[in-house]
Amino acid sequence: MACAKLVNLAILAFFISAATSIHLHGRDLNAALLPSYDYIVVGGGISGLVVGNRLSEDPTGSQYDWNLSTVSQTFLDGAGRPYPQGKVLGGGSILNAMCWNRGGSDDFDAWEALGNPGWGWEDLLPYFIKSETYTPDYTSEISAEYSINYNPTVHGYDGPVQVSYPKYFYSQSANFFSALNQLGVPTEFDPNDGTSAGAAFIPTDLDPNNQTRSDARRTYYDPYVSRANFHVITGQQVTRINIAGVAGNDLATTPMTGGNLDGGGSSSGLGGSGLFGSDSTTPPAAGADGMGTGPVLARQLPSGLRITGVEFAANNAAQRQNVSCTREVIVCAGAVHSAQLLQLSGIGPSSLLATYDIPLAQDLPGVGNNFQDHYLVGTFYPYNNVTNSPAELTTNATYNAEAEAQYYLNKTGPWTAGSPNGLAFPSLPSTSNLSSSILQAASAQGPNDHLVPGLDATLISGFAQQQASLVQRLGQLNVAAWEIINNNIGSLTVALMHPFSRGTVYINSPSPFEPPSIDPRYGSNPIDLQILLEALRFNRRILATPPMVELQPTQFVPPVDADEDSLMQTIKTGIRTEYHPSGTCAMLPQELGGVVDSHLIVYGTQNLRVADAGIFPLIPAAHLQANVYAVAEKVNLLHSSTTWPFMLTYF
Repeated sequence: MACAKLVNLAILAFFISAATSIHLHGRDLNAALLPSYDYIVVGGGISGLVVGNRLSEDPTGSQYDWNLSTVSQTFLDGAGRPYPQGKVLGGGSILNAMCWNRGGSDDFDAWEALGNPGWGWEDLLPYFIKSETYTPDYTSEISAEYSINYNPTVHGYDGPVQVSYPKYFYSQSANFFSALNQLGVPTEFDPNDGTSAGAAFIPTDLDPNNQTRSDARRTYYDPYVSRANFHVITGQQVTRINIAGVAGNDLATTPMTGGNLDGGGSSSGLGGSGLFGSDSTTPPAAGADGMGTGPVLARQLPSGLRITGVEFAANNAAQRQNVSCTREVIVCAGAVHSAQLLQLSGIGPSSLLATYDIPLAQDLPGVGNNFQDHYLVGTFYPYNNVTNSPAELTTNATYNAEAEAQYYLNKTGPWTAGSPNGLAFPSLPSTSNLSSSILQAASAQGPNDHLVPGLDATLISGFAQQQASLVQRLGQLNVAAWEIINNNIGSLTVALMHPFSRGTVYINSPSPFEPPSIDPRYGSNPIDLQILLEALRFNRRILATPPMVELQPTQFVPPVDADEDSLMQTIKTGIRTEYHPSGTCAMLPQELGGVVDSHLIVYGTQNLRVADAGIFPLIPAAHLQANVYAVAEKVNLLHSSTTWPFMLTYF
């Protein structure tokens, strides 16, 4: 955002670098900027659009994918992994599987216990509620067959995001739930009431009126584009945050020929063309001299570095431009790119910045560390006795044509159904007789045994507290250890929910258009691999129950006769991301390696915040979009508590 008006330059400039100018009901997207704004929001995904929308409520105050990949995963099979990230207005909400669940109350109470007052479950619940319009549009027959129920006190009914259920259900999900119940895994009454350990038919961000995706762009941007104080540009990338009295990173500021042009990686990723087209836009004017000149408005600020605005460009060879802010810059670029931008701007581990001759503004060892992700292992047990399967939509042209006609006629049928709605989040003690020994082994580890060598002592202290929290909570029956993703075709993919492994996101160049080095360090802590091994063993028990035998599954991956070594090989070669990067700008006390405080202000600065999944100190046991919406909604309260008037602008 920017000053005196909400400029969403950073929001879209850092995340959307391939979009042509369009007109959406009001102000031209990518129209010329004002010289100065109250707030600049960096990033155009879920959190960026939510923050920008809420701040602009008060007028006083590719391609779809970045095509990133990880470095070689040395604790697995040595190969890198694709790391898709949304490169489009709306971010991951445009691309994700639409699952809408929050995680367990323990996930957020753990955040608060780590030194973040005001971030427990009860504190966040109002923002979960605020973000959604929940519509329980299912019949009593469907409710009974798939155990779908809801607690009306934990849902919102007038929020931006439409949350509902499809108009078509695959009966395989009922078999799956029955199997889990027979094995002692309960079905949750409402998966969004703070309970997470169990099976549930998860609602999705689906508009019940037209059975289409209710993404961040459609819900937080399109209806409000005509606001005079809300400016969004695309086709630009924020190259650095400008800090008063701190010399800039010359290689970020200077146009360059050669090298990476647009900041994307070389992974095949998700492919596709840009949301608004593939052409880059011309950088809009930001004042006659390219610098914002708006007045700095009086307000109370903490001590520290003063952020004056941001620098941006269309690509590596383009002339840099600047826009200033009178109040704040709010970075919402996602866990990967937010950490990268802070480092490029001189905020991060001093040793890393020195490697690339970036002038140090603030030594914060936590920037880019504490990287967490849900990582999954795909399985394949194709069903041989089903009436309808999602696979038929791609293998049976007649079936797909009928489904298409049904959708366009009355918005019902298989085209409305997301295949992964029937999910389970089992606890470790309810599914494994090795749970005690696994957790004892985790407890016996030293906090530095499996972290990146040479970490700052504050990061080691922070992980020691996280480790104790994980060990204590994973021993409880109401805490999920992994997720089982049932796709109704025969895959019961398992994904780790509470990893002990910690990775890194570090710049590997002073150029903002070179992708960062992404290292999740999957499996670096062997406890994670042991839990995934138990998950695959539990899958075998699921497949052996009468409800699942009825579907006649064939155990292909892993094969039915796989021993422990073979199962571990399946894990090490099969691990991929579940697209949930988090933790790189952790909300923790600074002595525990934190990057932002409980007001999301970056330590050592007056007016710089981060508001995306990067601030999660511990990753919740959920698909993350509902969490990100809630965090971004809470940012508005954090602003209102300062009683600063503002207007808004996006980059």
